[in-house]
Amino acid sequence: SIIMSPEVTGFLLVIGAGLSTGVGTAFVFSNKLISLASRPFLAGSLGFSAGVMLYVSFAEILQKGVESFGAVSEKYGLIYATLSFFLGVIFMVVCDKVVHRLESASYQRGGEAKVIMGEGKDGCCEVKPAAVDEWVSRAKDDLESHSQHGSETETLFCGKSNTVGLRSRNTQTKDQPDEEVAIEEASIKVATSPDKEIESSSTTNERALVRMGLATALSIAIHNFPEGLATYVATVDDPAVGLTLAVAIAIHNVPEGLCVSIPIYYATGERKRAFLWGLLSGVTEPIGALFGWAVLSNSMSEVAYGIMFSAVAGMMVIITMKELIPTAHRYDSKDKVVTNSFIAGMVVMALSLCLFVV
Repeated sequence: SIIMSPEVTGFLLVIGAGLSTGVGTAFVFSNKLISLASRPFLAGSLGFSAGVMLYVSFAEILQKGVESFGAVSEKYGLIYATLSFFLGVIFMVVCDKVVHRLESASYQRGGEAKVIMGEGKDGCCEVKPAAVDEWVSRAKDDLESHSQHGSETETLFCGKSNTVGLRSRNTQTKDQPDEEVAIEEASIKVATSPDKEIESSSTTNERALVRMGLATALSIAIHNFPEGLATYVATVDDPAVGLTLAVAIAIHNVPEGLCVSIPIYYATGERKRAFLWGLLSGVTEPIGALFGWAVLSNSMSEVAYGIMFSAVAGMMVIITMKELIPTAHRYDSKDKVVTNSFIAGMVVMALSLCLFVV
C-alpha cells in the first residue's frame, strides 16, 4: 500500500532523524540537561555514529552502487561506482570550503569570541572543549544555586547577566547582617556599571558569538542534506538498512544541536531563539530526501541508482572522516571513549546487516 511504501517510510525516517537535532537544541531549556552535555557525551555519541556511518557506507551503500552499475556493465561497473563515489567526496569538499569561507568572515570580526568557538578546525561542532566544560560547570552552579536558595541564577558567557557569581536579594539568610547586604548590593552596583568601552566590547563579542553560532548551524545544515539523501535512498532499497542509518544520524544530530543552540543561548540569553536556530539546522535532511525522491521517481534506471548510491557513500565517508571523527577526538583528546564507541558503532551496524540477511 501507499502508506507502507518504502518511499513514505524513507520520508518518515528522514524527518525523525532531522527532528532529533531539536532534541539537542531543547537542552537549553534545562540547566540539568546542559550539565549532562559533557565532553565524554559529545565524543561518545559522535564516535558511535561515525562507526555506523563509515561501516554502512563501504559495506552496504557503495556495494549497492557497484551492483547497480554492474547490471548495466559487468566489466566497468566497479569503475563507474568508484568515479561516482569520488564525485560525492568532491561535492562535500566544495561545500566544506564554502562553509569555511563564511566562518572565516565571522572569525575576522569575532574578536574575543574565539575563546568560546574554535577557529579553522575540521568538525561539525566548532565549540572548543574548554567552552563545553564551562557550560557544564555553569549549569551545575545554577542547579546548586537553585537547590540552596530556591531561585535559579542565569549565567551567560560574555557577562550578559549581571548576576553572575553574585547572590540575589532574595537569598539573604538570617545569619547575614544587614550591613553585609548593603555592602554586597553596593558592590553589585559598582560591578554592573562598566564604562562605555567595556560595554561596547561585550556587545561586539556577543554579536560575534551569534554569527559564529549561525555559521555552525549552516555547516550542520549543509552536511545534513546528504545524510537525508542517504537515509532516503537506503530505505527505498532496504528499509532495514535505512532504519539503522537513520538511528545513527539521529544520535549524532543531538550533540550537533547542542553545538548550535547553547553558544547562541549563552551569547543572547534567549532560550527560544537558540532553540529555533538549532531546529532549523535539521530542516535540510528532508530536503535531501525530496531531492532523492525527485531523481529516482523520474529515472528508475540502474544507472541512476548506481550514481545515487555511490555518490552518497562518498558523501557519508567524507562527513565521517572530516567532521564526526575530528570533532569526537577534539572532545576526547586522550581517546578514552572515541575509539571504543566507534568500534561499537561498526559492530552494531554489522550485526544489524547480518541479522536482516538471516
